[in-house]
Amino acid sequence: MDENLKRYILNIPKAELHVHIEGTLEPELLFEIAKRNNIELKHASIEELKQSYEFNNLQEFLNIYYAGAKVLLHEQDFYDLAMAYLKRAHEDNVVHAEIFFDPQTHTNRGISFETVINGLVRAQKDAREQYEISSALIMCFLRHLSEESAFETLEMAIPHKDKIIGIGLDSSEEGNPPSKFFNVFGKVRDHGFFVVAHAGEEGPAENVWEAIELLEAERIDHGVASIDDELLLEKLRDSEIPLTVCPLSNLKLKVFDDLSEVPIKKFLDNDIIVTINSDDPPYFGGYINENFLQAAQALNLTREDIFKLAQNSFKAAYIPETERQTMIDRLEEFDKKFE
Repeated sequence: MDENLKRYILNIPKAELHVHIEGTLEPELLFEIAKRNNIELKHASIEELKQSYEFNNLQEFLNIYYAGAKVLLHEQDFYDLAMAYLKRAHEDNVVHAEIFFDPQTHTNRGISFETVINGLVRAQKDAREQYEISSALIMCFLRHLSEESAFETLEMAIPHKDKIIGIGLDSSEEGNPPSKFFNVFGKVRDHGFFVVAHAGEEGPAENVWEAIELLEAERIDHGVASIDDELLLEKLRDSEIPLTVCPLSNLKLKVFDDLSEVPIKKFLDNDIIVTINSDDPPYFGGYINENFLQAAQALNLTREDIFKLAQNSFKAAYIPETERQTMIDRLEEFDKKFE
């Protein structure tokens, strides 16, 4: 890769819109938290744990992901988890992050909703002061669980509405289409939350249609299967529905055999508001800059493409218009001065 383009990618200001906070748990921090909480781990060492990060599909990854999350018990654990991610994101010149969290992963183990969200919010506040990085929380329902469980989780979230910007849908896509959660997302919209949904990753383009038409999702997480449906591409473009694509995740989970197959460039060429994100960085091989670098290399992305992807990240973010314009101005100033 051209050294100038590499430098451009590393330093360009950007937003990250698709990252699971539980999926940012680095092995070192996992072992540290497990030790202080007196939790015995299946793997004897950090190296042995890292060696287990080989997945044939989404479900194999989720099995390890949920096992790792079991070390999180106390507010301080969630604080440390979020603070570590926000510091790392800042190092990649992320100026705004919209972070998924999965309360059911914890409430089903007897951890209170308040323990989870209080730790995350405290980290958000401290990171804003220390790193000048803004952030927002998006609560996700686990789609392998029942809609009834999602309703219960929504009720827990309502008292904390001021801390949560949107509601999403994640976990195992196969066998759990968006339509399964039609009723609960009606209630989500009644409460005024933004709606996002994982769709069209392991599932077909039909799942993206369901997310848009039934859940009224304003942003689609992954959505790579959309490339197979011309009408859907038109819908995404005309309705300006962004896609939060995670290239290294797609590769690691064998959604595609090669990074050159991830349709980021095709989405750009179709005027789709596509963004690049890291998903679950320790598990998939890199934070946001690594995703940009490897995608740029595999897809022959140009400086103009990188600028557009960064610009899209701010366009797709759930932030006030004044903040959005400030971030885009900062981006344009960076581009203008870059040599």
